[in-house]
Amino acid sequence: MTSSALGPLLDLPDVMPALTAARKAVDAALSHRALRRSGGPLAGEVGLRSAVASAELEGHGYGLEDVRAGTITDPVVQGALRVSAALDGLAVRWLATPRQVLARLHVLAARGCAGVDEQSLGRPVASPEVAARLDALCELLVTPGGGVPALLRAAVVHGELLALRPFAGPSGVVARAAARLTLIAEGLDPRGLIAPEVGHIAREPEYVGSANAYSTGTPDGVRSWLKHCAAATEAAAATLVALADAG
Repeated sequence: MTSSALGPLLDLPDVMPALTAARKAVDAALSHRALRRSGGPLAGEVGLRSAVASAELEGHGYGLEDVRAGTITDPVVQGALRVSAALDGLAVRWLATPRQVLARLHVLAARGCAGVDEQSLGRPVASPEVAARLDALCELLVTPGGGVPALLRAAVVHGELLALRPFAGPSGVVARAAARLTLIAEGLDPRGLIAPEVGHIAREPEYVGSANAYSTGTPDGVRSWLKHCAAATEAAAATLVALADAG
């Protein structure tokens, strides 16, 4: 898997228009005048919503206000919160040392989770197929994008990690964080204000179905996933605008 190999994915029907629409929505949201004075608090709110949605997609759903109040001790939720808080610091390392960052994400996400022992934290499962595809994914990330849209690369990173489930426990939390890191590190969302997880959870059946379709490797399956990721990102941009409008 290389960046140049991703280029043909842009020729799949409806993919490029979907990515373009999502990019326009993100750019418009990030130019909202309220972000000039309240970007910090909004980033915190986006991070909270991102974590709550990611945990729910992992089967651990709780009310946003309950999580905000600190009454939820579920290890998956707590792990998702730790992951979300760490993204800004990890983004500067993501495209240079993705394997180490993935290990750190897993440590943050899976500590204390059922079925994950200390020795498993940060270590991919022992499988030659997983090792080979993880190597290819990391090679993709360290290779310059070559003009491929950041959202396309993020969607492929996300889809690959969901298909592989290379880590024990809440591997999906790691996959969604890796996708968000790609958007941050590649400059589409440099301040980390877009949370595609809120779009994924709003379209959860589509998220699950298109992720499964992606894992088949067929053109239609990949196309379905890329279109979903674009729609989820567009929804996340709309959420940011709504939060900014609300002050």
